[in-house]
Order: sequence, then C-alpha cells, then structure tokens
Amino acid sequence: MTYDLVIKNGLVVTASARYAADIGVREGRIAAIADDLHGALELDARGCYVIPGGVDIHVHMQMPLGEDLISADDFFTGTRAAAFGGTTAIIDFVEPEPDESLLQALAKRRAEADPRVVIDYGLHMTLGPAQMSRLDEAPAAYNMGCGSFKLYMAYDFRLYDGQLMQAMEAVRDAGGWPVIHAENWDVITTLVRRNLAAGRTSPHWHPRSRPAALEGEAAGRAIDIANYIKTPLHIFHVSCHSVVERISAARAAGWPISGETCPQYLFLTEDAYDTPGVEGTLPVCAPPLRPQKDQDALWLALARNDLQLVTTDHCPFTRAQKARGQDDFSKIPGGVPAIEMRLAGVYQGVVRGVFSLNRWVELCSAAPARLAGLNRKGDIAIGYDADLVIFDPERRVTLSTDFLHENVDWTPFEGLELQGWPRVTINRGEIIVQDGEFLAKAGRGRFVSRRYDSLSPHALFSHA
Repeated sequence: MTYDLVIKNGLVVTASARYAADIGVREGRIAAIADDLHGALELDARGCYVIPGGVDIHVHMQMPLGEDLISADDFFTGTRAAAFGGTTAIIDFVEPEPDESLLQALAKRRAEADPRVVIDYGLHMTLGPAQMSRLDEAPAAYNMGCGSFKLYMAYDFRLYDGQLMQAMEAVRDAGGWPVIHAENWDVITTLVRRNLAAGRTSPHWHPRSRPAALEGEAAGRAIDIANYIKTPLHIFHVSCHSVVERISAARAAGWPISGETCPQYLFLTEDAYDTPGVEGTLPVCAPPLRPQKDQDALWLALARNDLQLVTTDHCPFTRAQKARGQDDFSKIPGGVPAIEMRLAGVYQGVVRGVFSLNRWVELCSAAPARLAGLNRKGDIAIGYDADLVIFDPERRVTLSTDFLHENVDWTPFEGLELQGWPRVTINRGEIIVQDGEFLAKAGRGRFVSRRYDSLSPHALFSHA
C-alpha cells in the first residue's frame, strides 16, 4: 500500500514509548506505523528522533497593549518561527472589548489569525471585569471552540476573588477549563509606587516589585477557590518554587490542578535586569525572572511532574518598544520571544540527564495537547493528525537573531548553545520546514475547535 508521505528509519519517540518504525501518512493523518512502508514522498530520518509536533498553549501574537503598542510577531511571523522550532499547534487569546459579545470578539480574532497562520491554532477566551455581565455567554463561546478561558489576577483584566469564583463557576458549568495568571496585584502596585517614589526606576526593581512569595500566595488563593467550587485549574507561567509548592500540594491532595513554566525561567535569571542601558529592559516579563535557585527548582519540578508542561508566553517587543520604559521599569512592555527555541531548549533536560526522552515529549507535546483538548495532536498514533518533527539530537546550534526567525531585533537567549534541533516540521502531513527552508504559505493553518465533550477537564488529570 502506498502513502502520501512516509518517514523512514527514525526512532519514534512519544510520551510513553520508543521504537524503530516507519510512519505512513495519508490525507493529513497518520495511517500506518510499521516496517518497510513506501510512499509517494519518502523522508529518511536515520539518526534522528521522530516525535509529535510541539504544542504551545500559551502565546500572544499581535497582542495590543494600548498606546500604539502591539507585540512584534503577527500570526504569520510568529507561527512561522514556531514551525522552524518544531511547533505545529499553538493556542492564543481572545480579549473582548467591553461592548463586544464573546462570539463577536472570537470572530474578530479569527479574522486576524485565519489568513496568516501557517500552523494550526486554538484560542483561549479571556474573561475580565467587563465580561462579568456576560458570563452567561460562556457556553456559546465553548460551543464555538474556545474550550479554555483565561482569568487574570493582575492588570486591567484583574478579577477580585469573588469575581474569580463566579468566572470559574461559569467556565465549569460550560464544560470548559479555566487558566490563570496568578500574581498579587495589590502588593505589586504598592511596591511599584514605593520604588518609583524613592527614585528606584531601573529594571533591577522589576522583580523586586513582584515578589516570588506573593506569586505563590496568589496561586494558592486561586487553587483554593477552584477547589472550593470543584473545578480544574491551570496556572500559567510559573516562575518560582513558591508556586510549585502550592501546585504540588494540591495535586498530592487529589485536586485537578496543573502548572506550566517557560524557557525564560529555565535559562535566565534576574541578573539579566542589571545589564546597563536598554539591554536590561529586554527580558522584562511577568512574572519576572527569578534567582538561580528558582531556575534549578523548576527543572526539578518538570522532572518530578510537579509541573506538567512547558509553554512560552511568547509576547515579543522590539528594542525601541522596550526602551520606552528605560527610565521607569513599570512602563516596559512585558514579554519575551521564545516560541522557536522551546522544543530544543527543553530537550536540554534530556542532554543534562534531568529527565527522559519520553518526558521531553510529554512536556512539549503530549501534555499540552491533552490538557487543552487538542484531541488529535500530541501523539503518534493511527488516526491522529500527522503533526510530526524529525529531530536531529546531534545538531548543535547557537541562538542569535541571525539564526532565529521571530520578528524582533534581539533574543534573550543570544549566544546560548543548544544540542539538538528540528530538521523537518510536518503539519497535517504537509512539510512546512525542511533543512532550514520554509515551505508553507500564510493561511494554511487551521482553527481547531476544542470541546472536551465526554472527556471532562477533570478526567484529563488522571493521565498527568
């Protein structure tokens, strides 16, 4: 039997298995896993791993921050960079305007994304203060494919505890999955005002205005509210051991809580903010970078399953945009580029002996796909989307703006040497990157409607 595409001679690696086999693809799906398959097009993966395409469920493409600020990667440049790095699916966000219904906002965001994406994507629906009067629209948003809903404990999107409970109840009753940015905004704003009033304006004071202990407090408070109303909860961008402790304790008690961290917290420390000039503004993100001890704790948490996945919170701004806050750290737009290096970056945990090949695939592909309701992604199995990466474990690269493809004039990982890099990226059976050449077109990606149906978010955690 002939297939549209066959990947031959590679070592197939999933979250649960490693074996030598060929993979046959027909009409965008995995149709066969066996020896000696043949296809109209054959790729030789000898010496490489064949893994499920990476899944990044936390990104911000062309995200407006007001005052003519918008994140530098649009849906084309951002998903192109993702493809170069071996990611074949992302989940971005809908942020409704106060006068928009959830469905109107969803339609508008899809109109921005659909003509540009080169890989598949989904959307989280954001519920802020302006949406508290629209919580009855959550089922309609869920039925239109937004399986998850973003809640904030910070910024203008901040919900107070009573509002958090109501929003979580609405998401729970709609069948969806709440995800949250957990920080103590009252403490942060107080410390920011105090530091600025004392003339402490440099980026050095950014992490000192967002204490790790209070990030842990906020995460714990959100977890307690979720447990009280009996809903799962996912904690975004965990930066420190204090949050890991809260998640670990909740899971030990049998609560359906999960958490993620990001490459910036795994490779950078707060010392980056002390670099003179605009350089110190570049790595500003929230939560902020932490000391080395927190970085070490995060790697260990990934190995122990105290954290379940790695995303990027990809939200880059240019040097010029970052420089606006050079003399007032509170005005620096927060966010860093990481979407292209995530898969290879996390692979360094395998290189260093922190966790196994299977755990690497779990963290970068299987767990995010499973938890976010991307039910035909994140694994190599018959009937799944043929989202596949041929990964060369011996290739060594040095990260730089010349090497990477994000639409920014800097990278926080400048000079970082990595062992292992994708050779080929395939999305739904189509080769979109091969040996450093981009082969796809804007708009070929598809919106993935995520509905948990009979598999509730609660049941998902039985696999974690």
